[in-house]
Amino acid sequence: MPEGSRGRRRSSARTPLSRERVIRAAVTLADEKGSAALTMRAIAEPLGVEAMSLYHHVAGREDILDGMVDAVFGEIDLPPHDTDWKSAMRRRAVSARAVLRRHPWAVALMDSRTRPGPATLGHHDAVIGALRAGGFSVPMAAHAFSLIDSYLYGFVIQELSLPFSNSAELDEVAGAILREMPADAYPHLTELATEHALKPGYDYADEFTFGLTLILDALHPDETASA
Repeated sequence: MPEGSRGRRRSSARTPLSRERVIRAAVTLADEKGSAALTMRAIAEPLGVEAMSLYHHVAGREDILDGMVDAVFGEIDLPPHDTDWKSAMRRRAVSARAVLRRHPWAVALMDSRTRPGPATLGHHDAVIGALRAGGFSVPMAAHAFSLIDSYLYGFVIQELSLPFSNSAELDEVAGAILREMPADAYPHLTELATEHALKPGYDYADEFTFGLTLILDALHPDETASA
């Protein structure tokens, strides 16, 4: 028997395969290489089994994606019951942004699945419940949920696409752009960079807080939904 096969058999014998382990392995792989790398063979390899063994626990790649999305929703803090709706929505949005940054592949899949799992359904129910408890009508709760998540997902997509991840990298990128731009050709862009983005203490994450605050302050319970 080939050495690799013996190793896989030993690994499988030590830790029984389960749906949870398959999903967890898929999430880890996607975190490292993106969702395009999710083949049954690639998921099976770190589990020490053959690809066909996965089918005893999942129906296929689409089922795995369903499970992965549900696992991500399970990491997001649910809106707490012991606070007002605005604080609850803020805490949930901040948690969701942190989770989506840990799993960059997930934002494109979060609302795409037609077979949502219990964590997904529980999350959505809790968000709607917090809004309803805060005095939102059913239509206004739907508007608020959609608006907050549109901003949340859009911000994360933009944030993950930026060519910097901290202030030092921002200084390097922006500095290089400024040096290469013709002098005085783009005065407003230069002003924004030098007087705002390149100021000590600037953190792009603050833009998320600013926008979220604007949205939450603009939302009010008991408003009649517009036609």
